[in-house]
Amino acid sequence: MKKILLLSIILITFGKSFAQNAAYWQQHVDYKMYVVMDVKNYQYKGTQELIYTNNSADTLKKVYYHLYNNAFQPNSEMDARLQTIIDPDARMVTKTTVDGKTVKESRINALKPNEIGYLKISNFKQDGVSATTKEAGTILEVTLAKPILPNSKTTLTLDFDGQVPVQIRRSGRNNKEGVEFSMAQWYPKIAEFDFEGWHADPYIGREFHGVWGNFDVNITIDKEYVLGGTGYLINKNEIGHGYQDAGIVVKIPKKIKTLTWHFNAPMVHDFTFAADKNYLHDVVQVPNGATLHFLYKNNPKIIENWKNLQPKTVQLMEVFNKTVGKYPYDQYSVIQGGDGGMEYAMCTLILGEGTFDGLLGVTAHEMAHSWFQHVLATNESKHGWMDEGFTSFLDEYGTNEIADKKVENPHQGTYDNYFYMVKLGKEQPQTTHTDRYDLNKMYSISAYSKGDIFLVQLGYLIGQDNLMKTLKRYYAEFKFKHPTPNDFKRTAERVSGANLDWYLVDWTQTTNTIDYGIKNVESATDGVQKTGVSIERIGRMPMPLDILVEYNDGTQEAFYIPLRMMNYEKANPNPSEKRTVLNDITWAQSTYNFEISRTKSDIKKITIDPKNLVADVDKSNNVFPKI
Repeated sequence: MKKILLLSIILITFGKSFAQNAAYWQQHVDYKMYVVMDVKNYQYKGTQELIYTNNSADTLKKVYYHLYNNAFQPNSEMDARLQTIIDPDARMVTKTTVDGKTVKESRINALKPNEIGYLKISNFKQDGVSATTKEAGTILEVTLAKPILPNSKTTLTLDFDGQVPVQIRRSGRNNKEGVEFSMAQWYPKIAEFDFEGWHADPYIGREFHGVWGNFDVNITIDKEYVLGGTGYLINKNEIGHGYQDAGIVVKIPKKIKTLTWHFNAPMVHDFTFAADKNYLHDVVQVPNGATLHFLYKNNPKIIENWKNLQPKTVQLMEVFNKTVGKYPYDQYSVIQGGDGGMEYAMCTLILGEGTFDGLLGVTAHEMAHSWFQHVLATNESKHGWMDEGFTSFLDEYGTNEIADKKVENPHQGTYDNYFYMVKLGKEQPQTTHTDRYDLNKMYSISAYSKGDIFLVQLGYLIGQDNLMKTLKRYYAEFKFKHPTPNDFKRTAERVSGANLDWYLVDWTQTTNTIDYGIKNVESATDGVQKTGVSIERIGRMPMPLDILVEYNDGTQEAFYIPLRMMNYEKANPNPSEKRTVLNDITWAQSTYNFEISRTKSDIKKITIDPKNLVADVDKSNNVFPKI
């Protein structure tokens, strides 16, 4: 009953949010899947019923499915990418030395037939009538038996056979820490269709995009296995393994060899699970919030870290709830598995060994994705900087909030990464598809670091209070949707009153850099007790400017130069400090002059952006006298 009530609340919330923008629409899916795991051969068989609701104005004659497992085969696109990119993911290659040189070889290319991943589809029907299917790598193209008309539903059914690949990336078996099954993107997953059309991208190595809907999943597996993942366990008092209600003793008859785990997941766009015979399972309650499940290997070397992780995870969720908005589900699971850390609906799969700080850091990041990807579901293949950058902002902010000793700017490392990328000269615009970056490292810096800076710097532009209000409003208006960069920009504009299109364009759609410098500081020549200051725009990207002047007598004064194209004046970030608002600066003027009502000899120091919140690529010219 509790879960039914939760689903009703979510759907009501979704309906209200949807109604706020009548022009917006999105497709809807209802999955029913029955899966039987062959744990000896690392294979599985299943059936899928999918009720697809076409909320678009288009008549759909075809649909597309993702067959992600097929990427883990020799000669796949993922394999080809590993063999051609200069800096392949270290987890996905083996290193050998040939003639004194390091050679990186694709692990996928070396997979044997019983080690590859695959997903084979058969018996595809639409409303009971056979449809034509065509497999192309990781995409299944389906020519429908009849078109799906606007605002109508159809039922799509299929059978599937899968093999779990040797663990290479995200999904797989027997990872380096001994977790048997990390089942991510394991089922035939219908592609997203939205205002841009179909998003049937091949799986080459990056991110995912899915249709919002409800999942009803039955997984039959040997009774010794403990499962964790997406959704609520409906038959928990029959399964046990730490899921049963308090006071319930679950006894599984010896003659029973398998158990069927029945999960229900309302309003998600993904379904993931992990399974292992050696999982420990702890349950912790967030006050007035979700129940947290921790599943990790019974390894004496890691147990202490995993126990210590649990109260910190509670604290993090409380900070995230307060900062963005309340996590909308009743459950979240932190599960040892996978090959690093990856976010999924209502859970994460992470490596569980290593240092405590590393474990806490990856947990903070992946759980923060519950807001920025799994509730605010951007198309992370096209806008990776939004989900990874916003997540990085939230996890760094949250980790700092619960730290024993806070730092003034927990995002400084992201600035350093960005400056490194600019100096290297290999940057590509953030509009680049995540699979199309020339270098993996540049994608990572662009998405995680430059995406993080987008928010930190936005706080500089409109004020920290407005930034935090923007995050809350963005969450309230776009949860359970697929927001775009423009949606976030418009939210920030509505909150602040500033014009921000220039910021979105320059920062995300170009590689323009910010560089302002103090060109000249001169005493007045007419005997007046004033000093003239000349500011030069060297980079192509404009910015409003905060300037701090420190005097030899210990006093100081602040100056603020608004940017004309913003049509905005931000509140004084330090109300106790005197601030003079100067005439606005324009992009076209490369030089800007203003006066200080003190002599040059009175001035100890002049600093552009004293809090270092602007991603100015050359800080050496931001200070007078030069350091």
